[in-house]
Amino acid sequence: MNELDKKSINFLLADDHSLIRQGIVFVLEEIGFDYEVFHASNLQQTLEAVKNHSIDIAVIDAHFPDGNSLTILSEIKEIRPEIKILIFTGIDENIHSLKYINAGANGFLSKMNEEDEIEQAILKIKNDGEYISPVTQALLMNSLHNGKQIDPLSSLTERELQIARMYAEGYGNLEIAGKLDVKQNTVSTVKKRIFNKLKIENIVELIELIKNYS
Repeated sequence: MNELDKKSINFLLADDHSLIRQGIVFVLEEIGFDYEVFHASNLQQTLEAVKNHSIDIAVIDAHFPDGNSLTILSEIKEIRPEIKILIFTGIDENIHSLKYINAGANGFLSKMNEEDEIEQAILKIKNDGEYISPVTQALLMNSLHNGKQIDPLSSLTERELQIARMYAEGYGNLEIAGKLDVKQNTVSTVKKRIFNKLKIENIVELIELIKNYS
């Protein structure tokens, strides 16, 4: 028998939007679990809840005002190795799910899914210990043949990676051009190429990728 069949299930719902957390509570009610729910609205509260309560399943957003949950997944697993983590987020599954799975998450679910898919994901986490959507399954298969799926930075040339890191360190176009002895518009062109390859739109996203994969 699954350990989670033997007792009330302790859920941690971590999202900075209370409506999202209440929506998940509604789903848990629909499923009919015997459960207790703990809430967190930022990364610090999430870690404190994991430390202070015997959490069985954590449903966690990807981004919070105080950072990215990717940065605390390994710490959560260190505190409670048996915990099951479902990332429930609005970010693009095609781009981001593998890095969360690789960091220790047991599943990745888009907030764009219908309620029945959310129910199925929670049930799969509870019964099987993981939820791998068809999208993530395909990404996992592709990653066996293409390392770029796991490390997006590997798609950059050495010069592009060098410039990407300089942007992440806070340098502007003019400073980068001066340091590399190239024209400023050359740097701007490389920046556009970097953003296109990584499928990002701003420096904040670039800094996040550099932090996670460097």
